[in-house]
Amino acid sequence: MANTYTLIEAKTLTTTTASVTFSTIPATYTDLLLKISSRNNDIYNEIHFRFNGNTGNNYSGINVYGNGSSAISSSSSSISSLQNLTVQSVSTQTASTFGNVELYIPNYTSSNNKSISADGVQENNATSAQAMLGAGLWAQTNAITSIEAFPSIGSFVQYSTFYLYGISNS
Repeated sequence: MANTYTLIEAKTLTTTTASVTFSTIPATYTDLLLKISSRNNDIYNEIHFRFNGNTGNNYSGINVYGNGSSAISSSSSSISSLQNLTVQSVSTQTASTFGNVELYIPNYTSSNNKSISADGVQENNATSAQAMLGAGLWAQTNAITSIEAFPSIGSFVQYSTFYLYGISNS
């Protein structure tokens, strides 16, 4: 079976923005893929995600990340957004560079809890940058109809891009 990717919506920021939301996700695909190229105007590099505006403590995640000299893992549960899954470039790193993130959500319309996988890398012309792999769970059985992405501190800077794809098995 070949996978077919269809662009649902693309957003390129024209100003610094605290969050980005995809609010009209159709239920016509098998999976979702969110691709982000972003930079934070603060020094904190983590991107958080929420589904359907849900702020209940029903998200959990686990990750492993490295910075070129060490590897670390962490986990979190019963939190109000998906956290600790991805990284982005920050204000103290090489100017005008953007990190890259992918968030994959299989079976987003199923009546089961939603599993998520993510990876992210910072871009930096120095010896210090992070790469991260993460897995998460949204313990809700509703279909995902909206996705919000936001830095835990600071904002996404101008020219950050967000592409949401629907994936069909055909």
